[in-house]
Amino acid sequence: MLALVQVGGSVGAAHGQPERRALDGLAIVLLLLGPLCLLLLRSRPTLLVAGTVAATATYLALGYPYGPVFASLAVVMLLSVVRGRRALAWAAAGTVLAVEIGATLLLRPASWSWPAVLGMLAWTTVLLAVAEVARGRRERAVTQREARREADRRRRGEERLRIAQELHDVVAHHMSLINVQSSVALHLLDSHPEQVEPALRAIKGASHEALTEMRGLVGVLRAEGEPAPRSPVATLASLDELVARSAQAGLEVRTATSGQARPLPAAVDLAAFRVVQESVTNVVRHAGARRADVLLDYGDDALTVRVDDDGHGAGPAGPQPGNGLRGMRERAAALGGTLAFGRSPLGGLRVEALIPLGGGL
Repeated sequence: MLALVQVGGSVGAAHGQPERRALDGLAIVLLLLGPLCLLLLRSRPTLLVAGTVAATATYLALGYPYGPVFASLAVVMLLSVVRGRRALAWAAAGTVLAVEIGATLLLRPASWSWPAVLGMLAWTTVLLAVAEVARGRRERAVTQREARREADRRRRGEERLRIAQELHDVVAHHMSLINVQSSVALHLLDSHPEQVEPALRAIKGASHEALTEMRGLVGVLRAEGEPAPRSPVATLASLDELVARSAQAGLEVRTATSGQARPLPAAVDLAAFRVVQESVTNVVRHAGARRADVLLDYGDDALTVRVDDDGHGAGPAGPQPGNGLRGMRERAAALGGTLAFGRSPLGGLRVEALIPLGGGL
């Protein structure tokens, strides 16, 4: 198409320029050479510019009529600037202008025209300015695209971390209860077989709860396009179930609230429940405690979750770091809160999380 424009347009323009050299076979070849050089756009971009400049400069130096001969040069200059080869594009424009001005002064001084020269300079400047604007827009688009990709990668990483935390909390809590109850069942199997049934029922209940929560989590990973769940798998509303399961494992959990209890943002609600759940799980697994006190303090701007036990979980160096403790701290930090450990007045470990109520908005 560009070759047709250059050849056809030049033939038409030649009728109004009798002072210029008539088009001949060489002129047609030069007019076709520029568009043909565009075939080298991807493989040999430097050769593309050189060939187009050579064809255009030779055409003008030989005195052929003005016309769309500049079309292929304009396309090459625009593409060169947009693709980052700015110096090459400016050099190409300067070369063609220098050849045209030099050939006119040396070979055709009588045809010298300041308006024509200034017009060529003006059009060249406008073309390069447009190319620079296009290059700037392209670079901004690339930068924005990379920023979006990086944001998507970060969101996917955060989502994987969240799912990993959920899986750890669900599996660790319920498996700990199942382990305790199965140990009790084995211990009582011979001496008190009538007490085995409650332990087995507790195991069944814990496994059922684990499967229910696991199905909710796996639903997040469903095929793309299906609706994702819009509410947390577990909330503080299910705290009574956690207390009942803990009682079956031999741990007495007492709950209390202070301040004005009210609905919480979903993320805050889930994080608070998981802190309580993981704390109780650690008490069951490691503390050797018989009692744990859970306090939910509803402040004006933050929810404080405090779990105390009467076990031996608070040594001189504090609790040993693990996935559960790290997960609790990360949950609180993700919502702009904090998590601290210390000695409980009950004699064991105190876990205290401060979660801003605006963190889930």
